[in-house]
Amino acid sequence: MRPVIGVTPDVAETKSRRGRPAMPVYELKRAYADAVFAAGGLPIVLPYSEDPSAVDEVLNLCNGLVITGGAFDIPAELYGAMHGARMGPLKPARTAFEQRLLRAALAADVPVLGICGGMQLLAVEAGGTLHQDIAHEVPGGLEHEQRHDPREPSHAARIVPGSLLESIVGASHIEVNSTHHQAVKDPGRAKVSAVALDQVVEAIELPGQFALGVQWHPELIGSREHLALYRALVDKACR
Repeated sequence: MRPVIGVTPDVAETKSRRGRPAMPVYELKRAYADAVFAAGGLPIVLPYSEDPSAVDEVLNLCNGLVITGGAFDIPAELYGAMHGARMGPLKPARTAFEQRLLRAALAADVPVLGICGGMQLLAVEAGGTLHQDIAHEVPGGLEHEQRHDPREPSHAARIVPGSLLESIVGASHIEVNSTHHQAVKDPGRAKVSAVALDQVVEAIELPGQFALGVQWHPELIGSREHLALYRALVDKACR
């Protein structure tokens, strides 16, 4: 049987029209599910809940987790900072659920792959901090919000030798896409496993367990070395 991989969705609203007010909806880019399927896993979408018991029930269902990204920022107070003028929109209900889920998964040693904002949340949960806006906080920083198709790479990332990421990708460099304006500043107890040419952190991992975060979207590029991240997650979830 395929291992079950829980995938966190984004939350948005339908468009309002006459007699039909806007309604909240869950959203998930198909590429996430396709990548999990291609890696041999069975993706399931995880609705949010404020019920603390829901997290334990989710983990009883899932053999692994993907914490996805989205067009929103993590509240600055979660990493001991003030909300700056360059912060983007927040989705506190989503972040609260994902943080509870991630914390429980790490405690239970459930394999986790954090994508983009999911990597940033992993860093925060590891006691780290974030750059609230790369363009204003990283001198000489690259353009990390690419204007072309995110299915195409934007820049290179150097992979740290001896890292879990290196063992998965099997290379010292990887070409990545880039759709973020925030980045990991201090990884806390996590280890940096890849950096861009401007030294912006592109991947982190927690020592001693499968808890890997990447700042890019490997499921959108879809090449062998990128889908290897999902295969590694699924392989670990099978054990």
